[in-house]
Amino acid sequence: MPVDDRKKSQPTGPWVRPPAPGHPPSPPSRLGNRRLSWSAVFFMLILLSVGIRAFKDLSRPEAWAYWKDEYFSPSLNSSRIPSADFDGSGRGRPALAIRGRIGPAAASWLRTQLEQAHLAPGDLVLLSSPGGDVGQAVIMGEIIRSRGLATAVGTADDSGRVRSAYCASACVLAFAGGKPRYGVEGSLLGVHRFVTTARVRDPVADTQRTTGMLLGYMTKMGVSSSVVEAMSETSAVRWLAPKEALAMNLVTDPLRKP
Repeated sequence: MPVDDRKKSQPTGPWVRPPAPGHPPSPPSRLGNRRLSWSAVFFMLILLSVGIRAFKDLSRPEAWAYWKDEYFSPSLNSSRIPSADFDGSGRGRPALAIRGRIGPAAASWLRTQLEQAHLAPGDLVLLSSPGGDVGQAVIMGEIIRSRGLATAVGTADDSGRVRSAYCASACVLAFAGGKPRYGVEGSLLGVHRFVTTARVRDPVADTQRTTGMLLGYMTKMGVSSSVVEAMSETSAVRWLAPKEALAMNLVTDPLRKP
């Protein structure tokens, strides 16, 4: 019987047994291939859109500065002090000593450092900084206040002994977040007028907005408005005398010898 005739004579229908195991599978349908192709196209389009957006973000100087400060080269550094000793009595408290310039990602950096340091309410943040980003310093102060931490201007040696340092410009805003705010003999707090470095249509209005924001922030932190007045009086750093800092309620606890 010819081959074609034998195929025609084979029974067909639901009663016919399925092919034996090992029978080669049927080739994939064109519809399945088409769906797979469209999925790959959509995935590539998503990657392309994300890549274009990231490129646009990083092409802006301020965005690149943030990424650099956040992930590659933080402008601040810190060390955990198991027991920071103010007066040599040996009765210290855990502290996080922060040094350096306040960069564009400083607040996010601080939050991470505090989580790793496991400071409890009442523990100390030691500050030593020439200043930097005003907005980031305000957020840093808010973070410090929300965790119930104290602040002081100083550094600490390997034994935990607190040494004098200085905190100027935007650093004062971060310092204001502490409760209480300790004074350290020999340490300095410096203030000056804040000016914008970005191009704005109305620099005067921008300065007024900044001043209003700082006044509201300092009032919230329990600092006298006279500190904002002192800031607005000079473009050069003005170092506050210890009695001035106390009168402004910028320092809330009596000065302690390092």
